[in-house]
Amino acid sequence: MAFLPMTKLIVKNLFTRPVTERYPFVPKKYYPGTRGKVLIEVEKCIFCGICQRRCPTAAIGVSKEKKSWDIERMRCISCNLCVEVCPKKCLALDVKYSAAAGGLQKEEFHA
Repeated sequence: MAFLPMTKLIVKNLFTRPVTERYPFVPKKYYPGTRGKVLIEVEKCIFCGICQRRCPTAAIGVSKEKKSWDIERMRCISCNLCVEVCPKKCLALDVKYSAAAGGLQKEEFHA
């Protein structure tokens, strides 16, 4: 008698849409509040280092002498703390994630 409930389930699934999205063919929807990757407008940055000191994972590196700013993407937890403390508001949190990569992925920006 277990065959009868299973038949109802099969018929129901034949006439309904799938629950999952077809990711490569249907682009992902990003909702408000989604945390992605940290972006910087290096032209506005004064290289004060506040973001580096407040980063809980030490993912950000700032060099005032070289006028450079770098971030290790695999260490960043997208907590938004660096964005909140930036005095020049040159940091922002994008909703799109970084591309996956093996090892540490470090990006450097120079003024």
